[in-house]
Amino acid sequence: MEKFSTFRKEIQNDGAFRQQENQFATPFGDQEGLIPVVPNKYRLLWMPACPHAHKVVIVRRLLGLENVISLGATGPYRTEHAWEFTNDPGGVDPVLGVQYIEDVYKKADPSYDKRPTVPVVVDIETGKAVNNDHVTLTLQLETEWKKYHKEGAPDLFPEKLRDDILELNEIIYQRINVGVYKVGFAHSQEAYEKAYTELFYYFDQFEERLSHSRYLFGDAITDCDVRLYPTLARFDVVYHLLFKCNKKRLKDYPNLWGYARDLYQQPAFRETTDFAFIKDSYYRSPHLRKLFGNVYNILPKGPDLSEWNSPHGRSSL
Repeated sequence: MEKFSTFRKEIQNDGAFRQQENQFATPFGDQEGLIPVVPNKYRLLWMPACPHAHKVVIVRRLLGLENVISLGATGPYRTEHAWEFTNDPGGVDPVLGVQYIEDVYKKADPSYDKRPTVPVVVDIETGKAVNNDHVTLTLQLETEWKKYHKEGAPDLFPEKLRDDILELNEIIYQRINVGVYKVGFAHSQEAYEKAYTELFYYFDQFEERLSHSRYLFGDAITDCDVRLYPTLARFDVVYHLLFKCNKKRLKDYPNLWGYARDLYQQPAFRETTDFAFIKDSYYRSPHLRKLFGNVYNILPKGPDLSEWNSPHGRSSL
């Protein structure tokens, strides 16, 4: 039970946090041995507070894959059986009939002993998890599922930029997406300060990059922008205070703050960003309340979220 309520297996001897590897990493594709690309065969499960899941849901929406890959969402709190479908009638996913995220992992591998994470793609017929590799899942949706993209869908992974996108994605993932968790889940002062320094070094790098470019690769959104956004959206709401990432707020970076608002004000980003749900999950999930000492279950009132709709001034770039 303990493995689902803490991140203890991911804490190293020096107190540093290291994200676990994704076990179900067989990619989608037409070749033998890969997961076949078949419309309406799979269901994508997410928890709307999770940044790793959020990027996949944004890409699904941007590419118009809603009609070929269904979507299920858990409630905000993780139990000893992982995330639970508390917001669905009867407390079960209406398509898969499962109560917990753990269920689809155990169906795929009864000996599975890691944290059952989101996002996870599930074969609807068997109820088994088939892919939880959020590190590559957006790229698979952008390439292997291309024939199912809606007309006029953006090219988030253009051929001429692929090497550059992959290189920047690695930085975004390790230094920003996981970087905030390295700060927040550090179990020693040394590990905390090292992660803190590294995180804000890269914030400064992205602030400078976005001073002369609307998005990370010019004036068109790419996979990199989708991956950076979920951490920015959660930064002032959660990470700045709860994770002790308190050198600066997102609002203190003029270019990053304008860039984040630019993305948020586009439907695929805004309509998948639920700030109230995010705050509730991070501050009131039992395992995080215990980890961060929120013994009285206090939910902060701030920050002022109306500012996300203020003019961003990025169009001229």
